[in-house]
Amino acid sequence: MLGMGGYAQDNLVNSLKVNASDNSKAAFKFTDVVNIENTSIKNQGSSGTCWSYSANSFLESEMIRMGKQPVELSQIFSARNAYIEKGRNYVRMHGSVALGDGGAFHDVMNMYKKYGAVPQMVYTGLNYGTDKNKFSEMAGIMEAVLAATVKNPNGELTPNWEKAYTAVIDSYLGDVPKSFEYNGKKYTPETFAKDVVGINADDYVEISSLQEYPYYTKFTLLVPDNWAFDQVYNVKLNELTDIIDNALKTGYTVAWGGDVSEKSFSWKNGVAFVPEKKFDSMTAEEKADLFNGPKKEMMVTEDMRQKAFDNYTTTDDHGMHIVGLSKDQNGREYYIVKNSWGATNDYKGYLYMTKEFVKYKTTDIMVHKKGLPAAIAKKLGV
Repeated sequence: MLGMGGYAQDNLVNSLKVNASDNSKAAFKFTDVVNIENTSIKNQGSSGTCWSYSANSFLESEMIRMGKQPVELSQIFSARNAYIEKGRNYVRMHGSVALGDGGAFHDVMNMYKKYGAVPQMVYTGLNYGTDKNKFSEMAGIMEAVLAATVKNPNGELTPNWEKAYTAVIDSYLGDVPKSFEYNGKKYTPETFAKDVVGINADDYVEISSLQEYPYYTKFTLLVPDNWAFDQVYNVKLNELTDIIDNALKTGYTVAWGGDVSEKSFSWKNGVAFVPEKKFDSMTAEEKADLFNGPKKEMMVTEDMRQKAFDNYTTTDDHGMHIVGLSKDQNGREYYIVKNSWGATNDYKGYLYMTKEFVKYKTTDIMVHKKGLPAAIAKKLGV
């Protein structure tokens, strides 16, 4: 699922600035195989809300697929409601669960089902003079309120802690509108979700691949940002990319969550792959040349994938949106991935991720169940 947001976006981008080569864009020749329509590139600012930006981008593409006029959905409306629910969960768990900005694709779906949706223009979350999200101060105060609550100085909890906690969030992000006008009609968040967005949140499934759990069953993906303890379906390693391929080729985009901390992930150059040689074993020249055109890749195995998850080298860093499939000049396939860090790289906000990288570094994906290959859907019972 998941987490995607454990890093503040600006800190993560800064840490990845070294992962770049000088002549990358000129050295890659990409030819699109599938490129599904999607909405404009967004910037999540200094907030760990990639999960909300990517999942809402996914919903916007779903609107297009369904023949609807897409609306930029408020990513912060989803996040704000998730923060309320996360706070309740944190107190119920006596503080023994993750806090922070992070979340999962299912959080967006769960909030959509419970609270509805609003256009971004109706609820921007920019309530204190900034033009981009800047959540650090808010997050510190939210955490302090919850920490004081969990300490329970009265001996038993009053109902007032939740009012105080909600007030902190709304003082930074703004009060949620009970109703609003859009294109000359009046809506509530619930009626807007039903009448304008029109998706059924129950049509979507989350999928991962770990060999420690039985295949074709559901399990709780144990990553810190899965604060809701939602479950994912488990498939074999190669089926992960089979599902993405089938979805794209039948018109469905895919929400992707995974690890982007590898040296072989370059945001600047917009390329991610799994080099044949480990980065620490490379010469200075090989490191400098890492993204200057296609390189040989390591073949990822289920053992490699499980080990990387177990030893924290695959963590729930980030969420993005897979919108297409492309080939380089050698015929190798890459997924076209839409990010939420602004149009600041070689491909104006998009990047190209190899299938081996996806097999190695995915924590989970979300897709419409009709995007699944029929044989896999049957095995999963969906």
